[in-house]
Amino acid sequence: MSPVETAPPNCNEPTSGGLLSESGAQLPKLEELKLTSDYLREPLASELENEASHFTNAAVQILKFHGSYQQSNRDHRHRDWGMMLRLRSPGGRIPAQLYLALDKLADRYGNGTLRATTRQAFQLHGIPKQDLRTVLGTIVRNLGSTLSACGDINRNVMAPAAPYATASYPAARRLADDVAALLTPQAAMGAYLDLWVDGDMRYRLRSTPKVRKVNRQAGPPAVHSGDGEEPLYGSRYLPRKFKVGVTVPGDNSIDLLTQDVGLVVSTDTLGRLVGVNVYVGGGMGRTHNKEETFARIAEPLGYVQGNQVLDLVKAIVALQRDHGDRTSRRHARLKYLIHDRGMAWFKACLTNYFHGDILPLRKESTRRQNHYLGWQRQGDGLWFVGLPVLTGRVAGPLKETLGDLVKRYQLEVRLTPNQDILLCGIESRQKREIQDRLDAIGLQRATMVEPTGAHGIACPALPTCGLAITESERIFPHVLARLDGLCQSLGIRQPLLVRMTGCPNGCARPYMAEVGLVGSASGHYQLWLGGTPGLTTLARPVLNRLPLADLETVLHPLLSHWVQTAPKQSFGDFCQNYTPEQLGDLLGTS
Repeated sequence: MSPVETAPPNCNEPTSGGLLSESGAQLPKLEELKLTSDYLREPLASELENEASHFTNAAVQILKFHGSYQQSNRDHRHRDWGMMLRLRSPGGRIPAQLYLALDKLADRYGNGTLRATTRQAFQLHGIPKQDLRTVLGTIVRNLGSTLSACGDINRNVMAPAAPYATASYPAARRLADDVAALLTPQAAMGAYLDLWVDGDMRYRLRSTPKVRKVNRQAGPPAVHSGDGEEPLYGSRYLPRKFKVGVTVPGDNSIDLLTQDVGLVVSTDTLGRLVGVNVYVGGGMGRTHNKEETFARIAEPLGYVQGNQVLDLVKAIVALQRDHGDRTSRRHARLKYLIHDRGMAWFKACLTNYFHGDILPLRKESTRRQNHYLGWQRQGDGLWFVGLPVLTGRVAGPLKETLGDLVKRYQLEVRLTPNQDILLCGIESRQKREIQDRLDAIGLQRATMVEPTGAHGIACPALPTCGLAITESERIFPHVLARLDGLCQSLGIRQPLLVRMTGCPNGCARPYMAEVGLVGSASGHYQLWLGGTPGLTTLARPVLNRLPLADLETVLHPLLSHWVQTAPKQSFGDFCQNYTPEQLGDLLGTS
């Protein structure tokens, strides 16, 4: 479909505001379920009181807004119900008190592991339904929250994990906190506290003064949902999930262009927020054999002054609330609205929601993917150490060591978008003792950064994800070892950016990788090539069904051609010199 380049006549009218679509067709049951849920209470509240081992589908849909998915272990012949619980932690910040609580909860109620996600949050797996209230209530009482970590709402707000006290990093972290508070649902917060901590208002998330001031402002009438209880979202919330990331110029650790809204801060010499470059319409999710679904990178909207950025974020959310497609969940993300209607339409429609000035983009530094691994200075007399955690799974000796270190030194934990862990706030006199403990579990200084493993990420997939087509996390270390071995045999020293998922939904953002493996059948993967190390270019599909057993055979000729013809280029940039068809011809697929 060609984008419309001018605002259509109905730009002032919502396209999906009622229970009927523009065509008069009944909207999906989930839209009605949200409307009748009493701001995300029912039927979840009722089913929490019964003795069933699992929730009904209706309760599961509401449970997602509270940060939990119902899962079963697909390795078992019989249904083995358990809940996955995901935290909402802007910028990946986990206070020591919260980390220690999670550590104990995972052992007592979960499967004994914690998992760092690609959106800087922890997940607990395998929690029985009857223990969910205890676990979630404990998280809330220990400074954590899971509200809107899942569901049709703004998800965890990403920001650079590094605790640098200089440059623009503090401003980016503050803005991420402000956006997270701004987009916290108001009525749903009441339901959340009612269900999990008996309505104890002491645990209500506190907004910053800036956010409270913005919320008091009337703003353009279109921003208000018309619902006095849930003024921004309304009683049906958003058509689908919504993702926001904040970063500083040059630091693309958050995969800026994969966000619905990406913000790049500008600060003055004192580190105060001056303005923000804004990007809109990114998203990774797609469905195999459904060409109307696709990965898309965000495109620039413009630059706004610092005192207008929160108003603009609210405006974009409100626009998506009113105009996002509620008739088809596959077509409901902001990226499809912008793709179908065009950026000119989007900007014209946005004037109904935002009365500030959108200026041309400010120049930014070249983007790079930062990892923050190893020992680094925070800038305030303290240190942090970045620990590689392949696939984000914290278990065994690593889990025991982290728990001991956090407890002894009261260290803040931060999670990176690369599923790694930073231990922060370390005094110089503590460094040696901490490194000795890390040495004991194989995390010596020299081995904290591995050639490919330091870059790769994978989704959980089997056995817990109900959408998984094939394996990802469990075989990813072996896949990386095979690729490392292949590269070593060819004399390749540049690390490859490798990402793997068990299905096309894109949770590990494989469509931005130099080598993306996307599950298409048992033991088979789509092969995507050509993402760039700075995470600025989409990869492209080259093979639809690559048997994983043939990985080295297929990639060897292409990697050999790269190292012989363009060894100074990154592999992703090299692949961008060719069409997908030409890349296919260079693969060993005969």
